[in-house]
Amino acid sequence: MSEIEKLKIADILEKYPFVESYFEENKLDVAGFEDKTFIEFLDHFSLEEVEDMALDLNKMTIDLVEYIKQMKSFLGIEDANTVDVLTIIPGQDKSGNKEGFDRLDIKKSEMIAIVGPTGSGKSRLLADIEWTAQCDTPTKRTIMINGEYPDKKWRFSSNNKLVAQLSQNMNFVMDLSVRDFLELHARSRMVEDIDQTVDKIIEEANKLAGEQFKMDTQITALSGGQSRALMIADTAILSSSPIVLIDEIENAGIDRKKALELLVSSDKIVLMATHDPLLALMADRRIVIKNGGIHKVLTTTDEERELLNELSKIDNVMQAARGKLRLGEVLGLQDAKVE
Repeated sequence: MSEIEKLKIADILEKYPFVESYFEENKLDVAGFEDKTFIEFLDHFSLEEVEDMALDLNKMTIDLVEYIKQMKSFLGIEDANTVDVLTIIPGQDKSGNKEGFDRLDIKKSEMIAIVGPTGSGKSRLLADIEWTAQCDTPTKRTIMINGEYPDKKWRFSSNNKLVAQLSQNMNFVMDLSVRDFLELHARSRMVEDIDQTVDKIIEEANKLAGEQFKMDTQITALSGGQSRALMIADTAILSSSPIVLIDEIENAGIDRKKALELLVSSDKIVLMATHDPLLALMADRRIVIKNGGIHKVLTTTDEERELLNELSKIDNVMQAARGKLRLGEVLGLQDAKVE
């Protein structure tokens, strides 16, 4: 029995809204049978009804499964990717020495910072995770998903991406309004309440952006910070990718603290390469990269959490000063006071 055959009709319609068309085309009135499986629904027909309607009950079940399969393929969607644990098995640094840890398990809703000098290998680690390396990259690392070696779908399927990657360089090439772009993405994800979802993304994006934008703004007219704010909100709310990789978001021109909080609140695993102490200390743990390999893994201490509070106060002063400068205001010594 397939997974679809085990689902109740209400669950099928919630997961695959397009199935309603299948029921209508086959003149199947499922009202009142939402708490039944499709097979249980078919069983309610009497022999007389089966003959009058020329129903082939066995074939209808097979056809439903095939219909869903074909529609998913046509729409370019896959079932939601569930990743509870991402595991990194150590490889080697540029000198061929074993990395400085035994095994690193990263759980859902956990935030990991990746720190190290420029050129040390932070982006290489992000790439290993994105491609679920299997000892086949220069670092010889192995990536496991939920304690198992990843299925090929994680590595090679364009529709079933494990990772959403956000960088400081994001540019749009489509000539669409913000609303049209978000509606297009929402439809591709089979979202039921598109308007509410689009409104939520815009609301969250404008909380992140230095300067707010409207629904009818062309995405090609967005500033760099606005573009990144939009993509972060879109990734948090609409993306099915369970892992988010962020490369140096501190230069993105957005409220980076709110951006990270939004991503973590959406039950994703978040890894970010950063030079920013504020972001590094917001993480649960940080990976220290040296000479192309993972030198060590540190857990953020209680003292560092206290330091984070102080750094946040300084950052608030900087953000407020930046906002005033944008508005053409003159700054004074009072603007440097840390409260």
